Order: sequence, then C-alpha cells, then structure tokens
Amino acid sequence: MKAEGQFGAVLIAGPTASGKSALAIEIARRTGGTVVNTDSMQVYADLSILSARPSEAEAAIVPHRLYGHVDGAVNYSAMRYAADVTELLGQLRESGSLPILVGGTGLYFKAVTDGFSAMPPVPEAVRATFRAEAEGCETAALHAELSACDPAMAARLRPSDRMRIMRALEVFRATGASLASFQGAREPGPLTGVPALRLFVHPERQAVRERIDRRFEAMIGEGALDEVARLRRRGLDPLLPVMRAHGVPGLIAHLNGEISLEDAIRRGQADTRAYAKRQVTWFRHQMDGWRAVAPEAALAFALDALGDLEA
Repeated sequence: MKAEGQFGAVLIAGPTASGKSALAIEIARRTGGTVVNTDSMQVYADLSILSARPSEAEAAIVPHRLYGHVDGAVNYSAMRYAADVTELLGQLRESGSLPILVGGTGLYFKAVTDGFSAMPPVPEAVRATFRAEAEGCETAALHAELSACDPAMAARLRPSDRMRIMRALEVFRATGASLASFQGAREPGPLTGVPALRLFVHPERQAVRERIDRRFEAMIGEGALDEVARLRRRGLDPLLPVMRAHGVPGLIAHLNGEISLEDAIRRGQADTRAYAKRQVTWFRHQMDGWRAVAPEAALAFALDALGDLEA
C-alpha cells in the first residue's frame, strides 16, 4: 500500500552491520516505497560483496536505486550524490513512491537534508598532473605545501590526512582560492525543509563488533577476494575511494604476497569496527533531530510514525 502522511521521506542511518538494509526493505514493502542508497561504497559497481550491497534476491523484493551505478575509476563525491539523488527524488515524487534513504555515510545525508558546499570542479588535467607530482611525496611534505599556500585550510586538517590535504591542494591549484572559501557557501539539498522520518539504528556496540567479524568472514566465503583481485587488475589510483574501502587494502596486500589471508581478514575486520565506531560518533555530534532506535524496535517505531501498521 502507498504510505500517505506527514513525511515526504524516510531516512535510515546507523553503523555498518546494524541491519539498516533489511529494515529499509521491510518498510518499503509495507508502504510501496523505494529503497535509495545513501552509502558511499555501495554506489560502486566494482564492490558488490565487500560493500554489503543488497543481494539480487533482496533487490527483487522492492525497487532499489543508486546502487552500483558508478565505475570504480570515478572519484564520486557527496556533491555528485546530491545531484543524482535530487533527480531521483523528483521521479519518485511523480510516481508517488515513498523514498527510503538508507546507508551509513553521514556526509551524504547532510548533503540531502542540509545542503552542500558549492565546490569547484577540478579539471582532470590539473588533478592528474598534481597526483603524479605528489606520488613520491610524504604526507607531511604535502601538508607543509598546503600551509604555505593555504594556511587557513591547512589549519583545519590533520597533517596525516593525505586524502583531504591533496583535495585542498588540487582546489588551490585549479582556482587559486582556498577550499575553505567554497565551504562557506551552501546550496540547499533536495530534502531541505521536507518533513522526513529520521532514524538512527543503534545496536549495542558488542553486537555490532561481533556481527562485523562474522560478516567479513562470510564475505570471503562469498568471493570477496576474487572481487578485489578484479579491482586490483584495473590498476586504479590507490587514492580513489573504491581502493580505500574497508577490506580492500588488506586483501590487495595479501594478493601482493605481503601478508597472509588471515592477517588481511583481521585487518579488514578491525578497520570496519573502527569505522562503525566513527559512524556512531558522527551521528551523535553532527546529526540533530534523528531518533536513535534499537534494531529490534525500529520497524514498529517507523510504521507507527508513518501510520501504516498493516502488513
């Protein structure tokens, strides 16, 4: 049945392995809704298993959108996601399907609900030239370069945060202006001002840790190593988001003969557990107006809020 009520969208966030996708599917099934990806790794076509993308069987239950639609060679951003989801939300409004945005990427949710900074595009020629020059440079040296040309932005970044330092340097080279100057101006997001049910699925920490470990081992059994081997053969820039996905660096190190498979698994599990902790911290401090719910209570709470308790 179609959900009619006070909400124009349902937003479901939470740490990885918290059961968000299953919750979104069930809400969509009961309301005639569409599940919309809001996870920065599940957008990539190259990562189906390691990103825990919904299976073909799950995707067949209700419509799923913005999953696996981006090639791994693309440096996909929150701004590009906002553009893609804005177009999609317009289509869903016309069809009357309730959008159910689900994922663990806080910046994507912020771009959708609060808007995003109007970042300048960096020409590919500028990016390629700069990255070739930076390849042999230590991160500390890059931070020192940023401090010299853009001290305001350098002060905001950790000297070890190579990815963001390089982004700031690329913008400065392309525009001659500080990245900080662009971050101040914001454009509204597609759900800015739209009433939305905002849920943060918050399981007990130990339960998430155990589920992460079990799931990573299951991913290996499902072919994650082969998935990463195919990605490795592409020879992509190691700074691309798809190459830094949890599990990818460790499994590539194993394929290179640098560590054992057992060590790669432990590394992937540890990285994912640390990420889940950061996700909880992010939503606690950055996302006002979200309702934290235990996984076992989330479905009943959501359907009650939507006014749709019928199966």
